Amino acid sequence: MYDLIVLGGGPGGYLAAERAGGAGLAVLLIEKNKIGGVCLNEGCVPSKTLLNSAKIYDYATHGQKYGVTTEKATIDQAVVIARKDKVVRNLVAGVKSTLKRNQVTIQDGFGQILGRENGVIRVAVGEQVFEGKQLIIATGSEAVVPPIPGVREGLQNGTVLTNREILNLTEIPESLVVVGGGVIGLEMASYYQTVGSAVTVIEMLDHIAGNADRELTAILQKNFEKKGIVFHLNAQVTAVGDGLVTFTKNGAILKAPAAKTLLSVGRRAVTTGFGLETLGVYTERGRILTDAQGRTNVPGVYAIGDANGVWMLAHAAYREAEVAVNTILGKKDTMRYNAMPSVLYTSPEMAFVGETEETATAKGLKFEKKVLPMGFSGRYLAENEGGDGIIKLLIDPDRQRILGCHLLGSYASEIILAAGILVESEMRLEAIKELVFPHPTVGEIIREAIFH
Repeated sequence: MYDLIVLGGGPGGYLAAERAGGAGLAVLLIEKNKIGGVCLNEGCVPSKTLLNSAKIYDYATHGQKYGVTTEKATIDQAVVIARKDKVVRNLVAGVKSTLKRNQVTIQDGFGQILGRENGVIRVAVGEQVFEGKQLIIATGSEAVVPPIPGVREGLQNGTVLTNREILNLTEIPESLVVVGGGVIGLEMASYYQTVGSAVTVIEMLDHIAGNADRELTAILQKNFEKKGIVFHLNAQVTAVGDGLVTFTKNGAILKAPAAKTLLSVGRRAVTTGFGLETLGVYTERGRILTDAQGRTNVPGVYAIGDANGVWMLAHAAYREAEVAVNTILGKKDTMRYNAMPSVLYTSPEMAFVGETEETATAKGLKFEKKVLPMGFSGRYLAENEGGDGIIKLLIDPDRQRILGCHLLGSYASEIILAAGILVESEMRLEAIKELVFPHPTVGEIIREAIFH
């Protein structure tokens, strides 16, 4: 009998198991594929490894404006992928080591919930049946595969890819069409354009990057277009095949060459096929309903990460895992999403936290905005010849606090942490002005924006 069974070994699942095991609970972690889940094996970490290689290659081929000249710089895609695999192996080994150190039992295989009897939850893996007092569901999400003619055939013959396959290409495709202009699609568009593919992005909406600030996404799109990426917005793909992607735009039928096609139209929670219905857990639109502690409607059953569909990001899953385990341990804790940062690891990077103009307006919030070019940072100017990054702050004029921060430029992924702390803590502007930012850093752009 285990105190806790965790179903799914992605970021939320393995961290929940670590925290619970470290607190002295007897924990069983069940994972059907690889410890680390999509994020570690097929998403966050592998894509950042590729993007770092692209950044180095870009520096090597365009260093003249910084006084550096190289001859015939090349990129070896097979070596890039091999290094990615090595990084993933090392990190997975580290996670497994930490789980072992915290006395977590790992069970490989597909976990099937059998139900609950006399307060005991039963989960089968093959012929083995495990019993637990409590259950955390961390089954993650899967790529949405739209019912477009030719897509299924393309997935079978390797011409159509999801986030999993795109990260394993050992050859750079001559042309790549990205269906969907969200985070995953833009990051892969950024990588493959840099390393030599002719990239086209087709997006149904009138803007890229989903719910990011529209002013920043417009600048990001212009940066991409200068590099050669072609965008078709307000467009809908109707067929894939024969080296082409067919789509409609403004009533016209158009075609784009596609040696490879990346499907990047979103992800959906995995909530079926593993016996969830045997517990009577409530779901809505394919996601598991939870409260601010991660609790479902069934006592002793929790859902974290992409499975609850609240905020499909690994760092959200980490925090949800901690909240759920603390609740199990009897510690008061609650999940908050008002200062949850989001990042696009493109070139340039984009990151944001808190309210956008659109969400603030929809909520009827009063706000003032401060927009400043990143060039007000000495370090940004030194490192980004011709860069057009910006920072946008949304300020509550009455409470004098930051409602949201939006960054486009180098190190945005790192700087957003500081902005998130300011949003979360509701620090007043006068107090922020007294903080000392190291100089010269790009991060001091936050202080510059507040003083302007």
